[in-house]
Parts: sequence; C-alpha cells; structure tokens
Amino acid sequence: MTDTLPTGNVALLIDADNASPVAIDPVLTALADLGTVNVRRIYGNWNKPALKGWEAVALRYALEPQQQFDLTKGKNATDMKMTIDAMDLLASGRVTGFGIMSSDSDFMPLVTRIRQDGLKVYGFGRSTTPEGFRAACNRFIDVAELVARKEPAPPIPASTTPGKVREGIESEVVSMLIDAYNASKRDAGGFASLSEVGLRASNRSSFDVRNYGYGRLSDMFEAVPGFIVDRRDGGAFVKLKK
Repeated sequence: MTDTLPTGNVALLIDADNASPVAIDPVLTALADLGTVNVRRIYGNWNKPALKGWEAVALRYALEPQQQFDLTKGKNATDMKMTIDAMDLLASGRVTGFGIMSSDSDFMPLVTRIRQDGLKVYGFGRSTTPEGFRAACNRFIDVAELVARKEPAPPIPASTTPGKVREGIESEVVSMLIDAYNASKRDAGGFASLSEVGLRASNRSSFDVRNYGYGRLSDMFEAVPGFIVDRRDGGAFVKLKK
C-alpha cells in the first residue's frame, strides 16, 4: 500500500437554500479524495430565517458567505452567482477539482462544463436530487447516507487523556478522526495511511495535534482507545478496532 496523497486545490460551493448544514463534516472529509479544500463559499439570501442554521457552521468551517438578494420573485440569483464564480475559478487555472453541495438540477450544465476541462466534480445532495445532476458529477453522494454512516466516538478514559486537552472536546476530536479513517483507503488488513487520515481531518478544520498536547498525529492515535498504530518503512498506518 503506497502512501500517496492527492495534492489538488479544491473549491467547495454550497447552495445554502438546497443544502443542510448537518452534512458539512462528511462533505469536507469526502472531498479529501481530490485534495485540500481551500476555496469554501456558501451562497444565499442571509436575510432568510431558513438559513439561520448555516451561520454558526459558516464561521466554524471558514465558509465565505456570498449574499444574494431575491430581486425578483421566483428567480434564484444564488444559482447564477454560483455558476459565475465557478466559471471564474475554472478560468483561473488554480482550482483542480470542485464540490457542489446542492440538490438543484440547474447545476447540471455547470458540472458538465467543468468536466469538459478535465476537472473532477463531486456532487452532494438529497436522494431526491434529479438524475441529470447526479449523472453529470464524477461522484454524487447522498448526504443523508453520509450523515447516517457517522460512527459515535468511543469515550476516552481519564488515564489516557493528556492534561492539555480541553474539557468537552474529546469526543468531538475522536469522532473527527474516526470519520477521517472511515473515508480513507485501507489495505487488506484494514490499515489506512496516517497521512491520508490527517489530510481528511484537516479538511474539516484547522486541526493541529499540538493543540491537544501531542507532538505528532501518530501519538494522538496511540492515545485514543480503539485505534492501532503500525509504523512501517513506508510511513505510519492506523486501524480502527471493531
């Protein structure tokens, strides 16, 4: 098993009217297939009460809000702005992959155009998303299935918890590591590259093991119950016990 990581510069564009904030964690984790999500934009009319749930999420995950007023009833300015921005990013030549988080079939032509330039597009939406948009993406992922596959984090015994770990953060961090492991490629023995797991975790947040009292990511995994660390000549690998 080779320890190779995608090095792409990924753009995630979110249609807030047609996406749920509860899926942002697994979406960012899945996009590590393409590289690091450096462009994170979320579009909508932020005067709408229905978008309130995105406010805290946007701040936590460094999503750049794009305000779009509803200038004409029945017309969606959000779709047009997302499309314009996507084409600008495509033309810049600096983005190597896209994530489109929406269940709106209007984005099918956009996805088709991006793929014509050889870039991969991952779509994230509901199971009811029209087939045209689903088929246009390299991968379309049902966000409800992503959320349902999240595994609860095992508790960390007090004896293994370092003094620098802040109160109440343990289960959240462990859950993130489990999600990153589950989304990573594994060998026949169930081991995943520590580098890939770390990339998927860092896509979700400004994750740094030193904030939790560890010098290396492998040290943190060794302290988390349920994980096995295997250090090999080709790097370190981790496995989640069943």
